[in-house]
Amino acid sequence: MIQYSELPQHLTPLFDYPLRDTSICLGGDGVYYLTGTTGAPDWWAVTGDIQLWKSSDLEHWEPLITKPRKRTSVWNVDRDGTWQKEIQQRDGAPFRPLWAPEIHFLKDTYWLTYSIPRLGNGLLRSISGKAEGPYVDNIKVDAPLSPHIDASLFQDDDGQVYFLCDNGKMARMNEDMTALAEELRLLSPANAEHVGFEGTFLFKAEGRYHLVGADFVDGDYHCFAASSDKLYGPYGDRYVAIPHGGHNMIFQDKLGQWWSTFFGNNDSAPFKERPGALRIEFDQNGQIRPMKESRSEL
Repeated sequence: MIQYSELPQHLTPLFDYPLRDTSICLGGDGVYYLTGTTGAPDWWAVTGDIQLWKSSDLEHWEPLITKPRKRTSVWNVDRDGTWQKEIQQRDGAPFRPLWAPEIHFLKDTYWLTYSIPRLGNGLLRSISGKAEGPYVDNIKVDAPLSPHIDASLFQDDDGQVYFLCDNGKMARMNEDMTALAEELRLLSPANAEHVGFEGTFLFKAEGRYHLVGADFVDGDYHCFAASSDKLYGPYGDRYVAIPHGGHNMIFQDKLGQWWSTFFGNNDSAPFKERPGALRIEFDQNGQIRPMKESRSEL
């Protein structure tokens, strides 16, 4: 059994707001932006907001959009969507959640990936170059980018952007990021079918590609990882990178230090369904592991 004691002792929420699948990026303006799944208490109901928070130091956070403005979200399905508006039924109840939005700063603007289960993945672009948007659907056809759950972006050293989703699927995007330029393919670790059944994320560090994903072991929700010298693999064995990390992502701060996001999936977590972040490092084998101290010196 993997214990929570393997995480930093002082891991605490960044702020007190119900949120899952935490995503953080450092913007072009030197500000950190955070998003994630909202819609508590019923994460499986009819939701549709993408909200953003900002911070200059990873310690003090505030909503990007606050009252008295009429809206608190940068994008909303019912206000801004098209194909995303369809409401289905699950166990006799209305079903249309918006899950796991991620924020990325690429090509001098901000991008939001997200998924609506049973409908598919979307990709939004800020047309102002600012984190607050406004955001528009960057896919030219009135349809999802793929029919899967979860979504992410990765930009390689040559500037090429790739779309990731589901359990480790990836495809190169075209130049203006309006469509996939190839079929999705599954990136698999050497010792398993997939790195995780959901929450796929890819980043490059220490000269290697690191693929992460979320999976359950004995009822606990962990972040697994596998690494490769080449983008399309082969990838090595998967291993537990962030115990109880679940659906997370990895980012760098202003000093180039590496972090993992966190949210706490169950009642035995250090905290439940609140945004968090912890410092990570790479061991002598090049594997990701949490650092015992979770804060940086910014």
